[in-house]
Amino acid sequence: MPKLIAIVGATATGKTALAVELARRLDGRAEAIGADSRQVYRRLDIGTAKPTSEEQAAARHHLIDVVEPDQPFSLGQWLVLAQAALDGVWSRPDGRPSGRDPTPLVVGGTGQYVWALLEGWRVPRVPARAELRRELGSRTPESLLAELRRADPQAESYIDPRNVRRLVRALEVYRETGKPFSYWRTKEAPAFASLVIGLRLERQELYRRIGERVERMVEAGFVEEVRGLLAMGYSRDLPCLSGIGYREMCEHLAGERDLPSAVERTKTGTHRLARHQNTWFKADDPRIHWIEAGEGAADEAWALVREFADRRLGVRG
Repeated sequence: MPKLIAIVGATATGKTALAVELARRLDGRAEAIGADSRQVYRRLDIGTAKPTSEEQAAARHHLIDVVEPDQPFSLGQWLVLAQAALDGVWSRPDGRPSGRDPTPLVVGGTGQYVWALLEGWRVPRVPARAELRRELGSRTPESLLAELRRADPQAESYIDPRNVRRLVRALEVYRETGKPFSYWRTKEAPAFASLVIGLRLERQELYRRIGERVERMVEAGFVEEVRGLLAMGYSRDLPCLSGIGYREMCEHLAGERDLPSAVERTKTGTHRLARHQNTWFKADDPRIHWIEAGEGAADEAWALVREFADRRLGVRG
């Protein structure tokens, strides 16, 4: 059975750096697969803390820069791309007489992406069609609910009948796939084994790191990056530009707040993001092997990798 290693945790805990170090210790036979919902966008580099050119040179990275800022992107699309990347990594021989396989490292803090992959979620690959959404959206909640009851009798157990958006999406999925929404809420056992390594930090230290990262982003040209995106015609209302940091820089460039205020709001928004990420990666989740970020993290993670990989990877001491 093929194997993968996932490196998870809140933002600014050092996931990318750890992945690069593990790739080095694996003699370059590891490739990183990004599990970050913002790093998929091209030209959003500084504000998403994408791996640097040096980090990407040290370990091949996938699922970074895959769509334009004004293109929609979904969990279903990510899963398709992630599975293709995994299959590519597992199928690449490393050129050694042992024939041992390269190792995929799934790296990122978007918990929905990580668990959808590791738990084998069934996710409908259904793009939103404007004409169908308009047709469904013009109807009353009562008529939507009546159709949904006929198509999926279980729907009321997990969809609030007052949530029109969810009713529309459930009917959209049913009409496009021919399968009720409840079918897509099930899971299929993945055909691989996984090791999940979590990086954690005490909250005060995490917030300190976040503050330093935001300051470095500004020094590296974050404002200029956002100015350039707006100059290219991308709207500040796009999902990717309304996220943490980009929203605040757009407000600054529109004269709605000064730069110090934008920076502080970016920091506090990132604090909220970290707390949200911790709801996906829980401290008491037995599937996650938690280690303290910082000095010694790489050695501790390496010990876990060696144990998980056993002899198949031919790891070095």
